Amino acid sequence: MKPDFGKLYLIPTDLGEDPVWEVLPSSIKKIIDLTNDYIVENEKSARRFIKKIHPEKSQPSLELKILNKFTLTSEKSSFLDACKEGRPMGLLSEAGCPAIADPGSDIVMLAHQNKIQVVPLVGPSSIIMALMGSGMNGQSFAFNGYLPIDKNERKIELKRLEKLSNDQNQSQMFIETPYRNNKMLEDLCSTLHPQTRLCVACDLTLATEYIKTYNVKDWKHIKVDLHKRPAIFIIHKD
Repeated sequence: MKPDFGKLYLIPTDLGEDPVWEVLPSSIKKIIDLTNDYIVENEKSARRFIKKIHPEKSQPSLELKILNKFTLTSEKSSFLDACKEGRPMGLLSEAGCPAIADPGSDIVMLAHQNKIQVVPLVGPSSIIMALMGSGMNGQSFAFNGYLPIDKNERKIELKRLEKLSNDQNQSQMFIETPYRNNKMLEDLCSTLHPQTRLCVACDLTLATEYIKTYNVKDWKHIKVDLHKRPAIFIIHKD
């Protein structure tokens, strides 16, 4: 790391509208106070978050670069220019923790390649919190992102993950687009072995938080509405 380079701070965000200081450390306010250059996934929500953390922060002073699925690889090379000029930068994510199930990982790798110091800050990760609350194997686990949308392909993938869990004693985690959560739960119940354990964790850190682990045969008799509620699904077959 060159001493005149600014640091890249990986700044976690809250997972909902509950009081921000119930889930984030106060040290984040100091970082935002010192930082005017940001790489964000969504400008509107990023500005709203920064204002929530630091109401006195001058919004016109903020320089935001947008990083999402539409960002070209060629654009990313200039994203860390502020760090190279000696200024700190913040990386914000819509997923809670930057670079976890998030396009920010590309920027973190770019920072390493340019010998810019990367500083991850403490904050809530729905993936880790779901695993913590599931009662499943926290020694060996895998996050698989989104499963196939096609019904047959998804069932094949679920059976593959179930077998992998059984063969390697490994918890398998994945997510779904929130408006398809109820359908995902139906597919899990109709596809997996009755004794396979399934954890559903949604609305983590919010007043409506829901974390339950049961065998698949028991989930068939449980009524829960997951529609449009951010959720993590975890399966484990012994």
